[in-house]
Amino acid sequence: MRIAIIGGGIGGLTAALALRQFGFEPRVFEQAPELLEVGAAILMWPNAMRVLDRLGLADAVRQQGGILEQGVSLDQHGKRLYQIRLPSTDLPAVALHRADLQQILAQALPREAISLGRVFANWEQPAETIVARFNDGSAIETDVLVAADGLHSRAREQLLNDGPPAARGYIAWRGVAPNAPKRLPPAIAFEVLGRGQRFGIGPLGFGKVGWWASVNKRARDGARETDPQGLPPEDPARTREQLLRLFAGWCEPVEELIRATPVTSIVRNPIFDRPPVKTWGEGSMTLLGDAIHPITPNLGQGGCLAIEDAALLGRCLDKYVNHAPLGQGSVVQPALQRYAALRTGRAAAIARISRTYGVVGQWENRWAVGLRRTMLTLAPTLVVRPLLKWLFTYDAYAVEI
Repeated sequence: MRIAIIGGGIGGLTAALALRQFGFEPRVFEQAPELLEVGAAILMWPNAMRVLDRLGLADAVRQQGGILEQGVSLDQHGKRLYQIRLPSTDLPAVALHRADLQQILAQALPREAISLGRVFANWEQPAETIVARFNDGSAIETDVLVAADGLHSRAREQLLNDGPPAARGYIAWRGVAPNAPKRLPPAIAFEVLGRGQRFGIGPLGFGKVGWWASVNKRARDGARETDPQGLPPEDPARTREQLLRLFAGWCEPVEELIRATPVTSIVRNPIFDRPPVKTWGEGSMTLLGDAIHPITPNLGQGGCLAIEDAALLGRCLDKYVNHAPLGQGSVVQPALQRYAALRTGRAAAIARISRTYGVVGQWENRWAVGLRRTMLTLAPTLVVRPLLKWLFTYDAYAVEI
């Protein structure tokens, strides 16, 4: 069976690996001329690590990243709001550079399984096969098309035509400082909360620290109003200056990390997601990862959900294709429909929780910030621990197909 995967990001590469475990030989078509993943840190929570372990890659991920054992929330002056130990699971939570994860996944695939420089244009489905066309005029014929082409998916646009993703009103920056401040304790992730602003910190292993900053689209910068979205992306030095103004006076090591990060490696993105939809594909085509369920980064579950998708997609095609009774007829469409049915509810729930967490985290009003402080003192026992347990204990290989 011919399977084509559009997109060589985390979801597309994991899907190729998961499918190969069941005897398929998918091909990945990536638009970039090289697999040079942009971005900074990515979190592999235990629900994703469980899939990577089945693929034989969990040890490699652990070796490249930093283990997370606790989470701490502070206000911008450094006062602790709460501290929580992550639920104990069979596999750890690991933070690592996104490029390192992509390389681990790509190196586990045969070189010939990945085609670079192939910019996807559109697809059509005559009869039982699919034709995928690329911007260079080339085309391929395949039996299954998996579109893992990200937030601005061309395949989704053709399938659903539901417009651009929804902006959530704040901007995020991400970076990696090459050396951790000496006073920063290991294995702890920090989130520092201010008024309409947040700053997150986590260990990446090898002495590196990943950080992220978020600011409401209209943020106060001294005595004047500025729009972070209007910052010229071609001027990295101004990016650092803007961040240092926005987070001036915050508890250490916030400013220290901003200063220590190479300006050319700081990534800035407006925050988007999409409302859930029930249609994940058509015929023998399906969507995967951010192409179908992009979420805000507040829970660190975007990449994890794509990895879960990959495992369930592989399992569904294995059951319906490899183990189908003889003479049953076309089995691809039922397989893809079952895959979508198994993923829709969980993806929608996590997206909703992440969006809500972001709204609360970005509160600016003084009274709302006070309410948030009170809520966070109760959160570890009443909300955070049960939520993390639900997120982390999910096993994509134990879900009944």
